Amino acid sequence: MRLAVISDIHGNLMALEAVLSDLASRGVDATINLGDCVAGPLWPRETFELLADLGIPTVRGNHDRWIVDRPAEQMPPAGLFAREALTEAQRAVLHALPATLQFTPEILAVHGTPTDDTAYLLEEVTEDGRLAPVRRAILAERLAGAAPPVLLCGHSHRQAVVMGPAGTLILNPGSVGCPAFADSPAAGGLEHRSPHARYAVLTKQHGRWGAELLALEYDWDAAARRADGLGWPRWARALATGSVE
Repeated sequence: MRLAVISDIHGNLMALEAVLSDLASRGVDATINLGDCVAGPLWPRETFELLADLGIPTVRGNHDRWIVDRPAEQMPPAGLFAREALTEAQRAVLHALPATLQFTPEILAVHGTPTDDTAYLLEEVTEDGRLAPVRRAILAERLAGAAPPVLLCGHSHRQAVVMGPAGTLILNPGSVGCPAFADSPAAGGLEHRSPHARYAVLTKQHGRWGAELLALEYDWDAAARRADGLGWPRWARALATGSVE
């Protein structure tokens, strides 16, 4: 089996199109999306419409939930931009996505952790506000007893393959369209410091699971110009460089 895993598109239509073009050449059997589909100052409605046309199985991310749950004064600015770009019906579709998805008997998909879409699974915050790989004991707590052969997670935007408790292979495919947290300077430890569009291909061969972590070139300068032209210079820098520092 070959499964393309995408996550954290954040309304970056150009990055999504590059990923879709690449995965079409890799002979994947299916694609799954781990959420945070449209929140960002780029192409939220166009991204939603493309995903709707594709009908990809999708987990609800925290930003997909907040687009309905949160009052305007509590929304991140980029999330508010996306909310205003979508119709009420489109917002409802995002909010109705499942919090977790048992994709196959062996593969469980979540956005953050199995019980919390706002928590990182594979990272923890250090005393100086940076993020480091999670300690094994804390990882076990965050899994909350979930021990599938494969667990797919997003949210942190950091590509990773980790062998968890009970031999669970945990895969974070990285972010398709948001290489740095432009709205959260304290999360600098999550930056890749490159602007590539990221995703992963999960494979099973000879009874074992593995993954390819991919980082693709696309016209990130055009995406940055879009953000800058709409009045989002910090997002423009993040998109063009993969860094906000």
